[in-house]
Order: sequence, then C-alpha cells, then structure tokens
Amino acid sequence: MRPVHDSNRWITAGESRPLGATLTGDGVNFAIFSSTAEFVWLLLFDTPSGPPTDCIALTVKTGDVWHAHVQGLRAGQLYGYKMDGPYAPAQGLWFNPHRLLIDPYARALTHSPAASDCRYQGYMESQLGRGFVIDTVDNTTEAPKSVVVDNGFDWAGDRPLRLPRESLIVYEVHLKGFTAHTSAGVHAPGTYAGFIEKIPYLKKLGINAVELLPVHEIFSPGHLSSRGLVDYWGYNSIGFFAPAARYAQGQAPGCAVVEFKALVKALHAAGIEIILDVVYNHSGEGSGLGPTLAFRGIDNNAYYVTEGPPDAAHQFYRNDAGCGNMLNAAHPQVRRLILDSLRYWVEEMHVDGFRFDLATVLGRHYGRFSSEAPLFRAMACDPVLSKVRRIAEPWDVSTYQSGNFPHGWMEWNDRFRDTWRRFLKGDSGQLADLGRRLTGSEALHRHRGGRPFSSVNFITCHDGFTLHDLFAYNHKHNKVNGEENRDGSDHSHSWNCGVEGETERESIRRLRQKMMKNALCGLLFSQGMPMLLAGDELGRTQRGNNNAYCQDNAISWMDWSLKQHNGDLYRFTKRVIALRKKYAVLHRRSYLSGEDLSGNGVPDIAWYGKALNPPAWNDEKARLIAFQLDGHEHGGTDYRLFIVFNAHARPQSVKLPPLTGMAWYHVVDTAQPPPNDIFSPGYEQRLRHQKQLRVKGRSTVLLLARPSQEGESLR
Repeated sequence: MRPVHDSNRWITAGESRPLGATLTGDGVNFAIFSSTAEFVWLLLFDTPSGPPTDCIALTVKTGDVWHAHVQGLRAGQLYGYKMDGPYAPAQGLWFNPHRLLIDPYARALTHSPAASDCRYQGYMESQLGRGFVIDTVDNTTEAPKSVVVDNGFDWAGDRPLRLPRESLIVYEVHLKGFTAHTSAGVHAPGTYAGFIEKIPYLKKLGINAVELLPVHEIFSPGHLSSRGLVDYWGYNSIGFFAPAARYAQGQAPGCAVVEFKALVKALHAAGIEIILDVVYNHSGEGSGLGPTLAFRGIDNNAYYVTEGPPDAAHQFYRNDAGCGNMLNAAHPQVRRLILDSLRYWVEEMHVDGFRFDLATVLGRHYGRFSSEAPLFRAMACDPVLSKVRRIAEPWDVSTYQSGNFPHGWMEWNDRFRDTWRRFLKGDSGQLADLGRRLTGSEALHRHRGGRPFSSVNFITCHDGFTLHDLFAYNHKHNKVNGEENRDGSDHSHSWNCGVEGETERESIRRLRQKMMKNALCGLLFSQGMPMLLAGDELGRTQRGNNNAYCQDNAISWMDWSLKQHNGDLYRFTKRVIALRKKYAVLHRRSYLSGEDLSGNGVPDIAWYGKALNPPAWNDEKARLIAFQLDGHEHGGTDYRLFIVFNAHARPQSVKLPPLTGMAWYHVVDTAQPPPNDIFSPGYEQRLRHQKQLRVKGRSTVLLLARPSQEGESLR
C-alpha cells in the first residue's frame, strides 16, 4: 500500500489511551487494539464515498494498542483502518488488507453498512477440498467511514432521573416505527426528532420509561436485502458507540449524535427515563460466510469465541447467540469495549439504563454461565454502571438462567408472559403459577436480594404477537418474511376468539376488546415492573406476523389512526396505568407476606376462591382467582383493593370480604360497556350488595373499599 503524504500535517506517536478517535487541543489522537496484526494503516477521507486523502502507517504500538496523533484534524473528520497479517481462517486469523475496517470505538459512522457495500468472504469447495479464499476486491470507497465526534452539547442541567424502580411503567418501542407511518403527523417521520414530537403522547398515556429497540449502527444481512427486506429490529450491531445514522434527520456525518442527545434531553424534561436495548452478545459480522467489517479483520480470536476446525463455515464460531457468532466477553479487551461503550452511553449520552439482549452470553466464565462472571463483577464495582438500570434477557439458544443474575439486575420474565397468556385463554392448571406471577415471582428473585421490581413483567413484546394479534390468531402468519412460515415461535399460547384474523362479527370484536383489557389488567395489577409494547394500547396489528424483525413497513409501524378507531382501548389503558400509579399497594417495594403488617387486623394480601375459601390452587378445572390487598398507610388513607380474574367462559358468583366502616366501590369491570368498564377516581360506583359479586365470563373486576359517603350512586 502506498501512503499519500501531506506536508502540512504532522504525525506523532500520540497516546495509547483512550481507544478510538479523541479530539485534542491541536488534532486527533487515534488508538486501536490488535494483538495479532502485523501492519496497521489509518486512512483519512474528506467525503463518505471518495478516495482517501491520507494513508498513515501506524508504527508505534504500546502493548496491543496501535496509536498516533495527527495534528490539524477537527470534528467531522472521516477515517477508517486497514490491517494486514496472516490470512488463516483455520487458526482464526482473517487479516485482509483490501478491507476498510470500522473503528470499534467510532462515535459515529457515515452510514450503516449494507450488503451492497460489503463483499463476503469467498468460500471455495472443489475436488481438492474446501476452505475460505481471501477476497481481493477493495471496498475502500463504498465502506462506511468512522467519524471523529465532538462531545460538546448544551444539556442545560440535564441529570439522570433515577425514578423509584417500583414506579416505572416501561414502554418498549422501535424508534423509527413509532413515527414512520404517514398517520403519525410529525415533521420528520422515523427519526430522533420525530420521536420528540410524540413525547406529549407518552406523558399523557402515563409512561415514565421508554425502552428503545437497538439504536446502535448495524449491518443488515445480505439474505434479507436479496428478498427486499432489512434488519428492522436492529439486533446486528456493528458500532457499539455509534447512534444509528439511519434515524437522523440531518445529513452531515455525525449529526445522529447530537440528535440522539436532543431526544434524551427532551425525554428527561418530560420525566421519562430512556433505556436502551443493547446487543453485546454477537456482532453483525455473522458467521465465517459473513463480511469483514471490523472485529473479524482487527483481531478475530480476541473478539469472538472460536471453535475449530472449520470443516463447515457455521461451526467455526461458537454460536450461542444464534446469529452466527458470539462475542468473547471473557477476553479483557472485549470486556473493556463493552464497559467503555456502556459508560459512554451513560456519561456522554445520558441514558438511564440498558436491557441486555441474550444477557447470558455476557455471563460466560470458563465456558459456563456464572453470576460471578468478570463482566458482571466489573459492572457491580463500576461507579457509573452500578447506578443505572440493568435488565437481562436471561436466556440464549443454549442456556436458561431466569432468576440467576446478580443482585441489582432486573430480568425479563417470560414465565409471567406464558402463564398469563395460558390463563387468559382458559388453559387448565394455571392457578398456582398465576399466584406466583401476580406477587412478583418472589421465588425467582428473593434469594439474590431481589425485590418485586426485579421481575420485568410483560405479556407482549417486540418478539411475538402484538396484544391485538394474541387474541386474533391461533397460528403465526409469517410468509412475507420469505422463510415459508418456518421462522417465529410455534408456541405463542394465543387464542383467536373463534375466528382466525380480522372479522366483522361484532360479538368476536367485543370479546377481543375484553380480552385485551383483561391482559392489561393482569399486567398492571401484578407486582413487578410492567412493560407495555408500543401500540398495544391502540390495538396495533402485525396481521398475524409474530416475527416481524425484517418488516420495515406498515406491518411494524405504529398506525396512529387507530387512536380514533380504538379510542376505547386507549382510554382504558390510560386509566389502568393511572390506577396503578394512584394505589401504592399495586407497586410495592417489598414482597407481600400474607401477614398483618399495618396492625389493622388485615393481612397485606389474602387469597380467595368463590366463597371466601382459599383458591383451588391445584384444581385443573379452576379458572378463577381473587385476592384482597390492604392499602392501609400509616397516617394516610385507609383502603383495600379486591381483584377478581375470571377465565371461565361463564359467570361466577364471588363472595366479598367483610368490611367494617367501609363500603365496596366498583372501579374496573372489563365485561361492562365503556365508559363503565373503568371509573375515574372520585366517580367509582358504590355496590348495592356488599356480600356477593357476580363476575361475568372472561372478565376482570377490581373493587375499592373505602369509607362510604352519603349521596353516592349505588350499582
């Protein structure tokens, strides 16, 4: 490679720390890790698609870090790396000087790499044998360029919100999909700026935390682009410091950084935390048949868990993430990359926490999951990361570790999801487990010092049916994904209420509305941290697609016209959220005990069947559960809540717990037509009969006990 010289630019050794491209007083310091490269070149560019203006050989190496300082450079400078060394995939060495590589520490990229930008490794199979052949086509022009970023931003005093964990109402949402639909009515659809315009909607709904699907720069695999599809969800990260340029309104390289910060600032101003879904378990480079974009061409054996011999391409990388490769979190440099990335998003981008995709991969220690894995210990000891939300998806393709993450972590609770789905549709034998899920899944979390909010409860999420589709489809309908309906889960525990898909039958439509309301009650009346999937409050449908990861279109986007069509469901959701916030007994910091903790003679929770007897926990035919919560607060309001979930198809008569000096008031009854399905505070209706309640089939009732007042209407 022939360097291009610039007599006006002075190059010195620079510093080995920090890694990445760092602005100094008179230029930029570049530092990149590679323990096995033999030659490293830094290429500078003036334009995203033009030739390099400079090619600088890095000759100074401190430990395993190559570094140099280039005087005269400023923010906005484009750059990339080329590396050379052995090309021996059988030994895990993939050096290819023809590939322009992304800086793993790049704060921004000019664009997300796409299949059209990246040629794949050649794979040869002939009578002489099979193996990988180096690709000699140079990709310098079309490859994404890393961008030097200035961290300056007017935060105007923004600070972490650090809301009480028991108070959080999490809203899982795709940044683009939230405003991409024409019905969104925003000035910049599908962007960071467009999302800002919808913050008043979130605040009015009652949301105080958004969990964004991945916003890191990604690589969209070639098998999708060949079918006219993309990686819409974004679980193929390639830039762990870089907010996605594809969501920026502006065109200038690096503008996504400022636009993302503006979004965080606006959310915080509205009292809403921001949690990022992050993917540190694998990278977008995929298997040995995937492109060399960054890590593979920099130090493959350090960044990935490799297994040989590579007699088949997909066996060369350990693949517990199910996406072709697995990042080696046990390696000191990879662990440092993850920690540096997380700190950057907290300190520079002001995010409040993270949801770790397939978090069990990060806990590998000597090949097995351990809650004492080095990365987990490092987070616990870190003065920055120990204070932020850490939420685990506690499984991967080879292990399931629900309840086994360290103290301080929260976990997605798929047992909550499955039990509620099965109970709501009327499956037998769900009562005992439902009781555990209603009370915060204590057995899963208490042994590690957990609290009810350690369980992140959800009935729907991005992966699977929407709430509408959960009660409109018995089977997945994923043919548009191009995989002959083989992708996506076959065990959704859904129920179509009698008709597969959309229908004009009013009785079915009413039943589906009631079932969605029941599910929302189950989510928001349970102890733990509730997570609502964006659009469920409007009855959003994906037309039966339960794996819409590749659908960047109306299938996945939020259709805002549903707010008018399904205004009843939106109103109900908003009021149920407000109800949860109003009554602290629905979001406790400590587990329920069944004992009288307030000294008023009433236990904090009392379970009932239909006749004030204990529930038939082990009766396969039982499909009704009732319980009373004591809301007595010392020096405050004395109240109780009585909640009944009836999954029987027919009405059930339920005796009410006796009261002294108080009366029962109807607050929620999903069987009633709106607006009598849920009453606003102060407008609850006093029950005429205080001893027995008739609960209609497949419905939920919540009663409030408080001192009665004269002149109230009776029901």
